[in-house]
Amino acid sequence: MTRRELARWGRQPVTVVVNLVFPVMLLLMFGYLVGGGRGVSGEYVDYLVPGMLALTMAFGLEGTMIAVTQDLNKGVVDRFRSLPMTNGAVLVGRSAADMLQSALGLTVLIGVGYALGWRAHGGPGAFLGAVGLLLLFRFAMLWIGIFLALVAGKPELVQAVQILVWPVGFLSNAFATPDSMPGWLGTVVEWNPMSQTATAVRDLFGGPGGESGHVWAALAWPLALLAVFFPLAVGRFARLSR
Repeated sequence: MTRRELARWGRQPVTVVVNLVFPVMLLLMFGYLVGGGRGVSGEYVDYLVPGMLALTMAFGLEGTMIAVTQDLNKGVVDRFRSLPMTNGAVLVGRSAADMLQSALGLTVLIGVGYALGWRAHGGPGAFLGAVGLLLLFRFAMLWIGIFLALVAGKPELVQAVQILVWPVGFLSNAFATPDSMPGWLGTVVEWNPMSQTATAVRDLFGGPGGESGHVWAALAWPLALLAVFFPLAVGRFARLSR
């Protein structure tokens, strides 16, 4: 199933390139055009890059969601059901392929961050830990996307469902600190799972805005989301065959 999804990359290179370039454009835009860093002490790029890495892990789910709904509507899934495989194999293969693309996108964005002058100061172990937290958050977001795609059922509805992801991204500390926001909004931002990941990653990278106590929260949130949405997605997929 994973190999099948990876084969789509060769047939749809433009989509792959757009998915890689879009977060780079956001990083450059916020870094040079609208970047202000409200409430940020130190170099803004050191605050912005980890936030953008976390934001990228939350966005870009529409490709996964569209692929799932297209398989449902083209009858591909019906053929898979006739094969001796578990209900979760199709979905796990989809998520595994998307994780490889996410890792590639993360590598590209980190390279652009270095080109902008950002540096990780936490050492190799902390660097790998930060990357692991980012990919764990991405994995949880993918399963939310897969479940929402199964609920939507049609590619035309994906765009409407995808809008639900935007508040998670922008109601966060990716671009500014919660202390610079109104009290109620800062509280919402602090409890955002993406904010927890961004804060923990900033700490592991040794940049401004990091707090060591958030590492456990950055682990707990994605695991909790996976515990909810993984069985929901697999169960929803199984009910489609009844």
